[in-house]
Amino acid sequence: MNPQLFMAFMIVAVSLACTPGVDWAYSISAGLKQRSFVPAVAGLCSGYVVHTALMTAGLAALLAGVPGLLGWLTIAGAAYLLWLGVATIRSWRGASFSAEGGVVQSGNQLRTFLQGMGTSGINPKGLLFFVALVPQFVSPEAALPVPVQSGLLGLTFVILAGMVYTAVALTSRKLLASRPGAARVVTLIGGIIMIGLGTVLLSEQLLPLLQQI
Repeated sequence: MNPQLFMAFMIVAVSLACTPGVDWAYSISAGLKQRSFVPAVAGLCSGYVVHTALMTAGLAALLAGVPGLLGWLTIAGAAYLLWLGVATIRSWRGASFSAEGGVVQSGNQLRTFLQGMGTSGINPKGLLFFVALVPQFVSPEAALPVPVQSGLLGLTFVILAGMVYTAVALTSRKLLASRPGAARVVTLIGGIIMIGLGTVLLSEQLLPLLQQI
């Protein structure tokens, strides 16, 4: 693998992982509300492992090339984000954040893991990232086969994203201990971000259909 291309990919991957979005919102929510945020971060990373596996197998480009399929995936992802955002806001209304009381009850860790996996795994923009961006950093002249290079780049992003999301969750956990009032505000903002992104994704797909009616 070309070292220069790999370093360039590292810079791009870190920049993308450090860009606030729905993954950040879910990491913050887990850091504030869960006794352990590990299942949430592991779920987010697992979603990108699925994207990596699809890319390595060549299925990601095939899915992106099927007319209409990406649009339906976007609608499904938008609906999921709307549901998750509403659930976050509902938990914010009923949660009691306090430095003395610690975090709220963790709930089902498997459910937390699966929600995190769905958050990143069903996001069509994540699919487009692996389809459109990763191939630019693959060198056909390298000793490693192209699928192996693609897999290594994808897993590199997974590791970097996991580190960033862990830092985000830890920061939110410290916020809970020092400023419980701010923790409630951050949780509310996280829910609003999820609903906002879901609404934007849904409108991007539905508005063209409505204009044709």
